[in-house]
Amino acid sequence: MRGLMMDFPLVVDALVRRARTVFPRREVVSRRDDGALHRTDYGAVADRVDRLVGALQSLGVRRGDRVATFAWNSHRHLELYLAVPGAGAVLHTVNVRLPAEQIAWIVRHAGDRLMFVDRSLVPAIRAALPALPSELQFVVLDDDGRGADAAVPGALDYEALLASSSPAPAVAVDERDAAGLCYTSGTTGEPKGVLYSHRSTVLHAFGCAMIDSLGVSQRATVLPVVPMFHAVSWGLPHASVLTGSKLVLPGSQLGGDALASLIEGEGVTLAAGVPTVWNLVLQSLRRQRRDLSKLRSIVVGGAAAPRALIESWQFEFGVSITHAWGMTETSPVGSCTHPGSTGLPANDVGDIDARCKPGRPVPGLEARILDDDGEDLPWDGVAAGELCVRGPWVAANYFGGAGAEVFTSDGWFRTGDVATIDAEGRIAITDRKKDLIKSRGEWISSQALENAAMAFPGVLEAAACARPDELRDEAPVLFVVPADRAQPPSPRDLVAHLARHFAKWQLPRVEDVRIVDAIPKTGTGKFDKKAMRVALRSSG
Repeated sequence: MRGLMMDFPLVVDALVRRARTVFPRREVVSRRDDGALHRTDYGAVADRVDRLVGALQSLGVRRGDRVATFAWNSHRHLELYLAVPGAGAVLHTVNVRLPAEQIAWIVRHAGDRLMFVDRSLVPAIRAALPALPSELQFVVLDDDGRGADAAVPGALDYEALLASSSPAPAVAVDERDAAGLCYTSGTTGEPKGVLYSHRSTVLHAFGCAMIDSLGVSQRATVLPVVPMFHAVSWGLPHASVLTGSKLVLPGSQLGGDALASLIEGEGVTLAAGVPTVWNLVLQSLRRQRRDLSKLRSIVVGGAAAPRALIESWQFEFGVSITHAWGMTETSPVGSCTHPGSTGLPANDVGDIDARCKPGRPVPGLEARILDDDGEDLPWDGVAAGELCVRGPWVAANYFGGAGAEVFTSDGWFRTGDVATIDAEGRIAITDRKKDLIKSRGEWISSQALENAAMAFPGVLEAAACARPDELRDEAPVLFVVPADRAQPPSPRDLVAHLARHFAKWQLPRVEDVRIVDAIPKTGTGKFDKKAMRVALRSSG
């Protein structure tokens, strides 16, 4: 017997309808490149989304087409978050921190037919233009109404496009149709596309609203510092539209002073970002105290939240950190540890201890840990194995079908993280199964660094691994065996060579290029990354 309930589709347009009718006057604030604040509300956003749906259709965008964005967190990017799926298309958020060749590869792989670009990011797109598809149409997002064609030849101006377009209703789609696409570095270092559905996006928004998850609500003022081009900004834009929270978008100004000012001025209650961001804000607040009385929680993810960071915010400013874990493949919120979840006060050492771990799976997700033979390990807080998860907002495959090896035979997603789980379901990440390097919440492929380094004249072998770094969380170290020990390659020249292939944040420092006689190897002839890390620790 089947239940007699309405078959109500879980689609992104349902979020727009709710915001328009229930929270039309709730504010959306975004910071422009010149530092001024743009203020609007959900009612006006919904009206512009209707116009944008019409504009997309006038440009020939059809159901299933991929539409790229290359933009900071702003009200225009929010409109695209809602309008592209509303037009039946797929929103592809492109990481603005990637080098030109990676941007071009991802755009080509996704099959994007249209790209929306912030004017401040036009130089990065110009660098990628020779390798981008010639038929790719550009639209420039600009505060000042300057000619878009002058920025990128043939480009359209976003505001002029909206002004000339008629509103159009959202396209009827199935809730399992694709709504979003985001690329992540896979376990082999190759970019892989995670293709979100309308259903997974809406369910993840509900998940973010739960008190045992991120706790987004209509009473909140939310500042997502985590970029909208990375891991769907941890679901905060969709969750804010769903719940009617005031949304504060920081634009391109992500320095400590700028963020501290925004938190104080807009009365932010919930903020989210990687640890390095909150270290910068912490330093700013130590220089200039501000009124943080409304800030109740900071969500830290993308990398482990250091104990010192949790303690500094708690004891110096009375602000509690919620430690979260997730991946692009989990939409991305996977687990959280909240202040007070132990039953102890947030300033108790036992509660601090708990918040050094990312905690329990959020409602909606299930977790397990497997040994190397694929057998389940006990939840005793001691046994360590690969963390695997499943749930309604976890990827079941990658766009294009690559990467089947990261799923178990019964459909669980292999995260590549090594973890323990205790008897109360608390997850603790202990290591990474693969050797990707995580810097500022973004992955760097050690394999890609090695391959590029070994293409440099005079390099016989090269191996990369991570070292802890206070600013970047992790930083790459490159071990190099010269082909001729009498004439080793110059570390400075090697870094300059790598800079042609990688973004600045992906590069090792010159002093982190180590010229060595030999690189340790395993019994199978592979680079022994564990031994390399031990050597780094012993050398300081």
